[in-house]
Amino acid sequence: MKYGRHAGNGTWVIDRRMFLKSAVAVAAGPALLSLSCVSNQQAGGRRPVRFGIVTDCHYADAETMGTRFYRESLDKLAECAARMNAEQVDFLFELGDFKDQGQPPVEAATLSFVEQIEAVFQQFDGPMYHVLGNHDMDSISKPQFLARVENTGIDPQRSYYSFDVGGVHFIVLDANYKANGADYDRGNFVWTDTNIPSHELDWLGDDLAATRGPAIVFVHQLLDGAGQDYVNNAADVRDVLRSSGKVLAVFQGHRHQGGYSAIEGIHYCTQKALVEGHGPDHNAYAIAEVRPDGEIVLTGYRQAVSRQLVDQRRVLAP
Repeated sequence: MKYGRHAGNGTWVIDRRMFLKSAVAVAAGPALLSLSCVSNQQAGGRRPVRFGIVTDCHYADAETMGTRFYRESLDKLAECAARMNAEQVDFLFELGDFKDQGQPPVEAATLSFVEQIEAVFQQFDGPMYHVLGNHDMDSISKPQFLARVENTGIDPQRSYYSFDVGGVHFIVLDANYKANGADYDRGNFVWTDTNIPSHELDWLGDDLAATRGPAIVFVHQLLDGAGQDYVNNAADVRDVLRSSGKVLAVFQGHRHQGGYSAIEGIHYCTQKALVEGHGPDHNAYAIAEVRPDGEIVLTGYRQAVSRQLVDQRRVLAP
């Protein structure tokens, strides 16, 4: 059972952590960088907020294509879920391209791919959340995808939403809209035509204005530049994030090799794809710890990168 309450406008407030099962043995490699644990209570009596991140599972019962080992994503994600249970993170995020499709695509099979990878994702024993990626609509619709996954406490019809945990505001964006504002739908899109429409941009501004705490944003396609991997109106989105003065970091997927940049006081962390490479060593997932002083410690497992992100709002303050 998930614990929490609705706060309206697509926002969910988690009142307390779910009681997790006892730690399980995990056949995962060590973190790329060993980071010391901190006490559960820090400045002002607040504890750090810890959450898991994984992206670009691209699961399909399909033959390997290049470096994408589609069938292996089930086992890789199971390892991720087990690690998150053992570490007792507050919640778990996947950042899009959750599933893929066969060649040629068959709708019934594609829907089964969503259900199979979601069943593995639900091996995590706490709240879980999804970000929509372009491959999630490559042969099905947004409503079909959203009806088969769980975003804990969120209206199942919503593709962008927000919630609060431990004094931190978390925002999920959906960039899977064509330039004319139409939803991606059953492959009826060009993957480079990715946009945050005006109604979602207005919602984002209002949502940030209403929150008091620091914020973290999740999106599939990239916001920290321009080009085929980036949201076409990324500069407009960055303006909203920057002007709020509240956003600590953006976590994104889509570019499988990962990356990092800092723009106008906001960290942009592109996570490596789970689907890339053969065998358990070629897995990628991370745990982010948001500390009360605004610092974010990112612990990467397998191929994922570890980072220590200082609150740039304090660094850049006059």
